[in-house]
Amino acid sequence: MYSTKPTFVYGFHGLDKSVAVDILNQKTDFKPSKNSYDWLGEGVYFWEDNYKRAKEYAQVASKRKDSKIKEPFVLGAIIDLGNCLDLLDQKYLDFLKIAYDSLKKELESEGKSLPTNSAFGPHDFDFKKRELDCAVIRYAHQLAEEAGEKFDSVRAAFWEGEKLYPGAGFRTGNHIQLAILNPNCIKGVFIPRQKV
Repeated sequence: MYSTKPTFVYGFHGLDKSVAVDILNQKTDFKPSKNSYDWLGEGVYFWEDNYKRAKEYAQVASKRKDSKIKEPFVLGAIIDLGNCLDLLDQKYLDFLKIAYDSLKKELESEGKSLPTNSAFGPHDFDFKKRELDCAVIRYAHQLAEEAGEKFDSVRAAFWEGEKLYPGAGFRTGNHIQLAILNPNCIKGVFIPRQKV
């Protein structure tokens, strides 16, 4: 009753400029990420209301050897979160804990263990390889569908990076991330305006 979200949010997606142009010209669409380590499970990822982080992401990603981003670019999107697995809402945090407990029990009955969150390398202090979180969120989707409900999106806050200042609880890369499962939630796509 009290978990209705604002009608629309702005999302920003870092990508290669040529792909952005194709999306704007409706030649292609956003490609959902399907990695086993994605923080919020499968979906098209957006930085909520955070153009700068999307731009930084595209710039950093373009420097990796295997990157498909040659010319970093950012697209904005107007998003209706729809039926959102919002991990800033207590009822969905409670549901995710139930999903974890159920997944753990199921895997143990099969003689398997849970995946773990881990680091991509020695300098990854944020454990960005989120295989446990991804598995639990995917299992939560499965439980919801079995109950006749389907989530359109997932939303969560992440504390990432170095401490903002000594003793801080804030980090240099705090952000809200969105994973959009239902492409119909993306109501429009735009090139973000630069300040004049």
